[in-house]
Amino acid sequence: MKVEQKGHTAVLKETKGDVNAFAENITNQYATYGKLNLILDITYDSKIALKDLVIFKDLAKKHKAAKKSLVIVAQDIDFDQTPIYLVVVPSVLEAHDMIEMDEIERDLGF
Repeated sequence: MKVEQKGHTAVLKETKGDVNAFAENITNQYATYGKLNLILDITYDSKIALKDLVIFKDLAKKHKAAKKSLVIVAQDIDFDQTPIYLVVVPSVLEAHDMIEMDEIERDLGF
């Protein structure tokens, strides 16, 4: 896992092709990342399917309850079929944009 922190956001990049181990690693180290907005970049594994993203459900809900954003970057996913509790985008740039919009909404009280 490669970690890049910029301001109030951390980009966690999966680099081994094992999304389950990646999710478990993030969950185990949640105290380290819990106060940051998170971008989970899983583009390294091109075989990721929508059903594989369900492993991030509890983490996404926990992070949202902490009033922080969690965005997953994945390619070749039908974004219209993603569950409502997950935010999935095709690029890291779009993930940063989503976090910025979430920050604005939180500042406005939504």
